[in-house]
Amino acid sequence: MNVYDSWRIAAMLNARGMTQTQNVADADIIILNTCSVREKATNKVFSELGRIRDTKKPDAIFGIIGCVARETGATAFHRIPELNFVLGPQSYHKLPAILDDPDTKLFNIDLTGLEKFDEMPQITTAPVISYIPIQEGCNHCCTYCIVPYTRGREISRSFDDIMRDTIHAAKTGAIEICFLGQNVNGYNYTDGNGDTYRLSDLIRDTAKIPEIQRIRFTSSYPTEMSDDLIDMFALEPKLLPFLNMPIQSGAPDVLKRMNRPYSLDSYMEIIEKLRVARPDIQISSDFIVGFPGETDSDFEQTLDIARRVKYINSYSFKYSPRPHTAAALMPDQIPENIKRERLAILDNTLNEIQREFNESCVKKTLTCLYEGADKTGRHLLYRTPYMQQCIVAKPENDVIQPMAQIKITAANRASLRGKIVSD
Repeated sequence: MNVYDSWRIAAMLNARGMTQTQNVADADIIILNTCSVREKATNKVFSELGRIRDTKKPDAIFGIIGCVARETGATAFHRIPELNFVLGPQSYHKLPAILDDPDTKLFNIDLTGLEKFDEMPQITTAPVISYIPIQEGCNHCCTYCIVPYTRGREISRSFDDIMRDTIHAAKTGAIEICFLGQNVNGYNYTDGNGDTYRLSDLIRDTAKIPEIQRIRFTSSYPTEMSDDLIDMFALEPKLLPFLNMPIQSGAPDVLKRMNRPYSLDSYMEIIEKLRVARPDIQISSDFIVGFPGETDSDFEQTLDIARRVKYINSYSFKYSPRPHTAAALMPDQIPENIKRERLAILDNTLNEIQREFNESCVKKTLTCLYEGADKTGRHLLYRTPYMQQCIVAKPENDVIQPMAQIKITAANRASLRGKIVSD
């Protein structure tokens, strides 16, 4: 989501005659687009703001946007008095006001609408993989999650607006579309005629665009995985056989305290439906270890669900108390050393599963999407349908195929090696 927001901000600044620089000391405006899902991320923001303050030109303006701006509010000005602006995740379209009057202190953390999508200019050249937000906010209110506070309650964008952005991306360079939302598979929009649209409708219409070859979406909530969406994995070959569906914990008691209202049986039933619809589908997940009250037995159940599902790529984190969340006030907070030990054990388990899957791909030929050259310039980086990175030698004729058939020749935990066999 932040990547997309940053693209749109860059497009707005480009339209005003500005160009991007990688050197803070040369910049006339410096913007930190921020995430506050974990405490460590918030701390990093203010450390970076301090470095920027000491490095920037005296007349350069700088500030923060996004979730940390919403979380800290006006106190951000007290921590860094030199800040020029603090804008919440639905207010960054107000940046022109600070550019027109640099002496103004701009503060806005309003969460009431979707105006930013309408007021910012489109990107002139879309990335090969283009992110398209379809909603803002979340209504699930997991007890550990700050998103409902920083992003607000769930609002779905209009179907026509999303398809306009998708078609524009396709016409300006996109080959893959990734639909985004904090609760992406809960997308639900009813237009003025009373017609209701779901994520499956977006996938169906996007698949009709000739330039688009691959479609995916993130991040999914288990109880929103409706049958019409599951059916799309069987019906639409452009929809990648890969799904991120976070379980967070394999322990029923922990899920209850997290306010994650699904059982392990219902979660596994969804997995089985997906595998019937698309036998080659692979699943990734998110995990939180060390949630308040998590016992050794609870943690073992998390390891067990990881082994049962065989997640091919997952994100795992130590529980981090966040302000404005119920879990931060719960008793039985887990000591850091125990959280650290459990995270290491879980990571080792997930890494081994990922390695096994990667090795199972050796000798297979996969249709892969070109992402760019590696740092050495001697290799090309492709992405498989399962979002694995595949490294291939740069062709001698320097002709790069945006989509290529690649035979996998080697694998480790982090990536694959391969050889292009045809276009």
